[in-house]
Amino acid sequence: MRRERMRVEIEPGSGFCFGVENAVRIAEEALRNGEQVYCLGEIVHNDIEVARLKNMGLVTITYDEFAELHDCKVLVRAHGEPPSTYEKAKENNITIIDATCPIVHSMQEKIKTVARISAEEKGQIVIFGKKGHAEVIGLLGAAGSKGVLVTGKHDVGKIDFTRPVWLFSQTTRSKDEYELVAEIIRLNIERHSVEHPRNTLKVYNTICHQVWAREPRLKEFARNHDVIIFVSGKKSSNGRMLFNVCCSENKRSHFISSPEEIDPGWFGNAESTGVCGATSTPKWLIQKVADVISEM
Repeated sequence: MRRERMRVEIEPGSGFCFGVENAVRIAEEALRNGEQVYCLGEIVHNDIEVARLKNMGLVTITYDEFAELHDCKVLVRAHGEPPSTYEKAKENNITIIDATCPIVHSMQEKIKTVARISAEEKGQIVIFGKKGHAEVIGLLGAAGSKGVLVTGKHDVGKIDFTRPVWLFSQTTRSKDEYELVAEIIRLNIERHSVEHPRNTLKVYNTICHQVWAREPRLKEFARNHDVIIFVSGKKSSNGRMLFNVCCSENKRSHFISSPEEIDPGWFGNAESTGVCGATSTPKWLIQKVADVISEM
């Protein structure tokens, strides 16, 4: 007896976020104009998309290579860069093609403003984010000497709770984790309120709406399918975070970076499969994965 075809559905919110989509568009436009364009770091944490743009002529460079360049064009990706990058570009007569995500750029400017205020009040700017992440490096650069990086609740001890705190988050972090870190900081500041009554905590809502709004939708999507295939580059912190969201609702969730990694054994007795991806995963790749599964 012939088995009914398995239903395959792509989660509507999957694929590039606005910031990454905008950066890729800017890069493609420059390349189509025949310009030699260098990109400071991988334009997106997805090897397949990086390879596609490389074939179009985009050259990815390291910070050491950037320091040696002169009289050329360099693209700043959506993650943004610290002020020192722009200073080096000016020094070496490098034209910056700025594709910083508008949300990240706005946060950098806010942090610069807060840094001036915190200097007067002897406070500190705390960034909740992933150590070494490109966006976080840019945010800490904007904070100057006032920046303190906290990666989770386990290292809030870095903060001096006897001084005012201005709290920001990397745009792609988990909203729940950010709220937990904020609450722990708040409780610690309250414990020092008798000795330091003017001490305050200011929490800025800097997680990208497109990211945090996806969590509840992704949970529902994962519950509504027998199998979940999550498509993301292995270096994407956003991808790992969203994949964990899927796993929390569906134990038959699988992480892949390309269609070649699909295992037909994952779909035994499955009537439906959901395909989704990170904000750094191109929609064309997600569609390709869905097509391969449909053709099995």
